[in-house]
Amino acid sequence: MAKNDEKITIKIEGEEWQKALDKAFKKKAKEIKVDGFRKGAVPKDIYLEKFGIESLYMDAVDDCINDAYKKALDQSKIEPVIEPKVDVSQIDKDSVTFEITITGKPEVKLGAYKDLKIKKDKVEVSKEEIDEEINHLREQFAEIRVKEEGEVEDGDTAVIDFKGYVDGEELEGGSGENFPLEIGSHTFIPGFEEGVTGMKVDEEKDLDLQFPDDYVKDLAGKKVTFHVILREIKTRVLPDIDENFFKDLGYDKVTNAEELAKEVEEVIKNRKQNDIDDRFIEEVLSKASDNMQVELPEEIIDDEVHRMMHQFENQLKSQGLDLEKYYQFTNTTHEDLHKNMEPEATKRIKYRYLLEAVAKAEKIEVTEEEAEKDAEEMAQNYGISKEELIEAFGSMEVLKYDAKMRKTLEFLKNNNA
Repeated sequence: MAKNDEKITIKIEGEEWQKALDKAFKKKAKEIKVDGFRKGAVPKDIYLEKFGIESLYMDAVDDCINDAYKKALDQSKIEPVIEPKVDVSQIDKDSVTFEITITGKPEVKLGAYKDLKIKKDKVEVSKEEIDEEINHLREQFAEIRVKEEGEVEDGDTAVIDFKGYVDGEELEGGSGENFPLEIGSHTFIPGFEEGVTGMKVDEEKDLDLQFPDDYVKDLAGKKVTFHVILREIKTRVLPDIDENFFKDLGYDKVTNAEELAKEVEEVIKNRKQNDIDDRFIEEVLSKASDNMQVELPEEIIDDEVHRMMHQFENQLKSQGLDLEKYYQFTNTTHEDLHKNMEPEATKRIKYRYLLEAVAKAEKIEVTEEEAEKDAEEMAQNYGISKEELIEAFGSMEVLKYDAKMRKTLEFLKNNNA
């Protein structure tokens, strides 16, 4: 047993145990049919003669277990950090004995956590980055137009009819009509898009190509001819950098390209600063947790992994998947996923214990007023009521704890800048 564990023996006997057995019997009696009696009307002595008192034990244990938990927690000298482990060490008609193992928080010995000499990068934004971001924004608002004249160019969408032939025979599944082929997407085999590039509307062309060696078995390495007819050319037209574009972006006060560049520069700076801040605090937490001493029992890590797996399962459900399908797609097992999550689970626990220990050492607290104000601000940001926020977190105490951890995180940032 780990040194932060406590094993408590709880015995349920006498009238309490008999009440549990009676309750278990009434439940069983409703479920079974005994010859000569209506369903649910079999006398207890007849039931016990036929099925034995042992058949009642599991239901009676389930009925007693919460009380056993409560009694164990009342006797315990430590606060559990995971669900207590319960074993039935003895059971008979007179009593049941539970062995309840309570896992407490392991001892944490802080090492250095201030002035860790971690370098924080400076934000720099180049003109090329600004131009690239503006071009990206223009791409988002690009308009697709039919190209009345000219030929297919890189980035255009060529609407084509095509039909493939291998060894003089039409290729099964190798044809299409009014197929939109984006030049540069590499949708087809090598050489196809290059052959279409430069074609004009209504032009017909034969493309003599070869399937790659790693293609499907029956076609790998074979020569193929595609007869292509170009029906239409569509091109992306980028918006002009003018007032209409500024309004589309939500920059009502911007009047020219120079002012747009300044706005975009500020957006990039903020994005980069957030990335730098995230990397910085991650390094602080990593180094400070490496400096502290704590032994993490396997049970605590398992508990965190199970919590992460539950979150992951919910994410899959939101995408229309479940864990079984995930295991099939990835050719993995429950054990594989558990093992892969263990390092992240261990890191999360260490960071949590680090923040709690720093908060205690630095006497960081959150007042009721601070917690209330923080909850109101969070609710406003999420667009929900404070009551809904509290319900989502579970309780005001959980919200208060969360605020305390964020306050401690800010302390670490300020004392390692």
